[in-house]
Amino acid sequence: MQKLISELSRLYLPAGALSPQLLAQNMLGQSSHAISLSGDDGLARGIVIPFDKTADREDGEHWRRLCEVAQALQVQLGLPAPAVSISGANGYALWLSLETPAPVAQIQQFLELLHTAHFPDMPLRPDAAAAPVELPPCLHQASGRWAAFIHPGLGASFADESGLEMAPPFAAQSAFLEGLHSIATAQFLHAMEALRRAQGAAPGVETTPAAVAVAQRAVAPDGLLLKDATLEDIVRFLHAKNIEPTFRHLLPG
Repeated sequence: MQKLISELSRLYLPAGALSPQLLAQNMLGQSSHAISLSGDDGLARGIVIPFDKTADREDGEHWRRLCEVAQALQVQLGLPAPAVSISGANGYALWLSLETPAPVAQIQQFLELLHTAHFPDMPLRPDAAAAPVELPPCLHQASGRWAAFIHPGLGASFADESGLEMAPPFAAQSAFLEGLHSIATAQFLHAMEALRRAQGAAPGVETTPAAVAVAQRAVAPDGLLLKDATLEDIVRFLHAKNIEPTFRHLLPG
């Protein structure tokens, strides 16, 4: 558990966001506390982009849109690979980490620019950058299922039921996070400027050689989130980290 807490703190949590005791209770399903990713100083390091299933969309559309946005973040904007989570209820989320805390207002602007460029037909909260979030792994009280970080190669299998029936192993959750990198300030500013330039232009963000080069350096070959991964790929990935996988989710059909 301590390793997982360390990884969550390294990537997303401001100092003093939640006591280790309360964080542990969340991870064990003993309590459910929404966590603010911004500190008392109005700065934040964690960025969460939710993709929830809605009744007016085709099955799996929210997963496909997440994939498109994650690909754009890496290839077009040159950012490191984000983490992917299931909500325990009805959707997914992308998790980005900033190396240096940024003002919540600036993060909100980034989210709005990204929203306009890549998923304008899906909802984005006006306070998305500041809204408290449920930090995986945790038990979703309403559904009785677990929110968790996942290997994106298995993401489509959760399109109908975005939660685990049992708590995910802490070691596997840590493994999904330990290879991730935070976004450097220069990368973040470059991405925001690229999104600004794209507003009102042709669909999508212009792909520059520099951005592609940054993405290739930032994403390790085994860490590219949206490659087509087989079950064998995922097992091999976990075995390389001395983790014996336990799959507790039953695939549809």
